[in-house]
Amino acid sequence: MRACIDDPDLGCPDLERGSGTLLAVSLGLVVMICMVATLMLAQATAMAQRAASASDLAALAAADVARGLTDGDPCAVARETAARHGASVSACTVSGGEVVDIRAELVRGTVFGAATGRSRAGPPP
Repeated sequence: MRACIDDPDLGCPDLERGSGTLLAVSLGLVVMICMVATLMLAQATAMAQRAASASDLAALAAADVARGLTDGDPCAVARETAARHGASVSACTVSGGEVVDIRAELVRGTVFGAATGRSRAGPPP
């Protein structure tokens, strides 16, 4: 008597039937998970760049006010400038009369949390 070892001619069931489909579905799932992770990381990077740009622009505008080039309060001008770029100023410090330190945070956060930027501006050396 012959043993039934995956031989369709003997009427034995094909034990590997459907394994290619399962492998393809699993591989597709892994690829999709990697793509989602990459997109989330790209979004976080883009938001960090936006936060850095908002804090840079707010610091430059506040430094102009601190140096007397424009009128107003340096921190109020920094808050206005950051708000125009979708950020809020969480810290504003004017030191030495002309040097401004700004910490800005984007209003809209990411999955990884809120994106923040820190900038310092003052007169040229």
